Amino acid sequence: MPRSLSSQLQLRVFLDEGVPDGVGREFANAGHEVIYLREAIKTGSADDLVAVAANANDAILVACDGDMKSMVKKYGVSKSRTPDLSLIKITVKSKVHASPRVREAMTLIEHEWSYAQKKKARRLYIEIKDSVIRSMR
Repeated sequence: MPRSLSSQLQLRVFLDEGVPDGVGREFANAGHEVIYLREAIKTGSADDLVAVAANANDAILVACDGDMKSMVKKYGVSKSRTPDLSLIKITVKSKVHASPRVREAMTLIEHEWSYAQKKKARRLYIEIKDSVIRSMR
């Protein structure tokens, strides 16, 4: 069942290939649009292509890949290619914990996206860990 904030806005997320499908289901259950990497580009694609594909689809990149955080360089892969890339970085000990942690973070994710839209700053960066959920503005 979608949460109340979800009915007011819809996020579009692009799931990197290392993200469990359950994470996509959590976003879909909250009323958001989910794009799976395997449905958009070739699996095994380089991280920079994944970031460009997420940006081209006007989507928030969701990744479990440790390298993705370094690519973002404070909200963007580079000033010229994806200056407004948004990222939700999931860093959990076991991917089994990814879906429940995203469910617990959903209202924060929605709030931060809504805030970014009001400020006309499309970029979003949220890191979800086992015991910490952090948003950087």
